[in-house]
Amino acid sequence: MDNDNALHEEIATLLPRLRRFARTLAWHREDADDLVQLSVERAIVHSSSYQAGTRLDSWLFRIIKNAWIDELRARTRRSELFAPEEEGEHVGDDFAEAHQQRMAVQKAVSLLSEEHRLVVGLVLVEGLPYKDAAEVLEIPVGTLTSRLARARTALQELLSEQARTV
Repeated sequence: MDNDNALHEEIATLLPRLRRFARTLAWHREDADDLVQLSVERAIVHSSSYQAGTRLDSWLFRIIKNAWIDELRARTRRSELFAPEEEGEHVGDDFAEAHQQRMAVQKAVSLLSEEHRLVVGLVLVEGLPYKDAAEVLEIPVGTLTSRLARARTALQELLSEQARTV
């Protein structure tokens, strides 16, 4: 028990040095204080692994370094798990509504027949003139026009149906 008290007192005398070292790693005073606290807690819990006669400061500095590496890894994981703050800027505004509309249109287009998807893709999405779209599809312009009209009608029906189910 006396050995534990002596070790705790030696740790306490090293606190200014530990804090200074933590500040060089963390740069922010609060982060450095948290790092020192965590490291001292680890040192006390694992005090049985400290070998008497070796440098206590080196052992504590190593604990601080490892705690800092753990913190950096955790920060990296958190930044990978959570979306950046900027992605939340448009929540609840016109951007979100436009995104929902875009998703509804994409779903409706995916439900069209192949020939209707082709004319919608070429004329409405890619903006090709009717003549050029007809050449791409190797059909007469009149056929393209009638397919496009039927595709628009089908799209409107699909979108109206989606709106009723929401």
